[in-house]
Amino acid sequence: MFGRIRGWQRRHWRERSKAERVELQSLITWYSTTWFFYGSWLVLPTAGGVRHTTGALVLGGLLVAVGALQCVWANRLTRPALDHYLGRRKLPARQLTVPTVLLGVAIALIVALQATDWVDSVACRLLLGAVLMSYGVVYALLVPMAVALRRGAVLSGVCMALSALAGGAAVEVLLTGVVAAFGVLFSLLAARCGAWTLSVLWEAEHAREVEARLAVAEERLRFGRDLHDVMGRNLAVIALKSELAVQLARRGRPEAVEQMIEVQRIAQESQREVRDVVRGYREADLGVELAGAQGVLTAAGIDCEVAGEAAGLPAEVQSALGWVVREATTNVLRHGDARRCTVGLRVSEGHAVLTVENDGADAVAGGGGSGLMGLRERLAAVDGTLTAGPVGDGVFRVVAEVPVAVVVEGTGDPLPAGDAATRAGDSEVPSGVVV
Repeated sequence: MFGRIRGWQRRHWRERSKAERVELQSLITWYSTTWFFYGSWLVLPTAGGVRHTTGALVLGGLLVAVGALQCVWANRLTRPALDHYLGRRKLPARQLTVPTVLLGVAIALIVALQATDWVDSVACRLLLGAVLMSYGVVYALLVPMAVALRRGAVLSGVCMALSALAGGAAVEVLLTGVVAAFGVLFSLLAARCGAWTLSVLWEAEHAREVEARLAVAEERLRFGRDLHDVMGRNLAVIALKSELAVQLARRGRPEAVEQMIEVQRIAQESQREVRDVVRGYREADLGVELAGAQGVLTAAGIDCEVAGEAAGLPAEVQSALGWVVREATTNVLRHGDARRCTVGLRVSEGHAVLTVENDGADAVAGGGGSGLMGLRERLAAVDGTLTAGPVGDGVFRVVAEVPVAVVVEGTGDPLPAGDAATRAGDSEVPSGVVV
């Protein structure tokens, strides 16, 4: 039983984005609100306020049945109405035909109960408010605010007129108008405020996606400009010298060999420069990655604190560990439902150890992903190791360890990682970064 509950939670909650979770929560709230008012404002007043006569019980039973149908149709149309409000798809006007007919029938039954004096005054007003709110939650999402208010005022006037025709006193007619206005305003408030919040949230979500795509495009443009600057001139020189070598070769001139040697030199130089560009593009700065991870996770609502300094570590070690931070941060955001993530960096006994630990990990989140395999390959290039896996109830830990050569003070000579502790002592950075 609990396994099924956790599976449902994983499929229908954890795998959703934050905007999708808020939307699902809003829909559930609207569904439950409709049935809440049906039970408290329609079923209970009908049971306690309708006279115990055959005619009154028949009309009351019909009203309860019609109210239940109203709730069913309201729940059925709430999602399409929300999609209509958010601009995802249009809801045809004919979809409101059945709810409108049910509303008319419900109001007619209430007027009949009042005219025959088969229901007390307070219960009659509660019944009217219940049937109006069942219809209004959906209707409020389909028309502009001004139109909904104008038509709501007309509907309130019609209800007051029907109450007067049914023999209601002046106070009862006034209360009918107040209850009708409350039903209209409450429906607008409950539906429009939640839908507007969702629209703003989705716009922010789309803006973040666009910003991410623009950042990728900008980085690609930068990389393209760097390659153009490196290769443009060299390729032009290679083309000119190759053409000159062809002309000299056709004339039997020995200078053609010198020109081709120069072409070979320029080609090798270009290859080296392209490698430098690609190396700079692929390297990751550990300090920048730690700060970026803290900012991204904090923005995602995850408790974030970072401890440890990257200063003093060799460039290749910083690059390798920077990729670990980047990949681990991505996994925290994409997998599970983390509320807290700890990142610790320390240098001890000639080894730099980076630890990333987060809660809220899915049971299926393991350490065999392609991203972690790529990290192991990067760390292997600097004789480092990587371990990753669950360490407790919903806790996932990634540990990267890389040997570091320490420079002996006063000599400027680097020592191997194994001799660093004996010659220079341990250099330790406090651990316990919390992201």
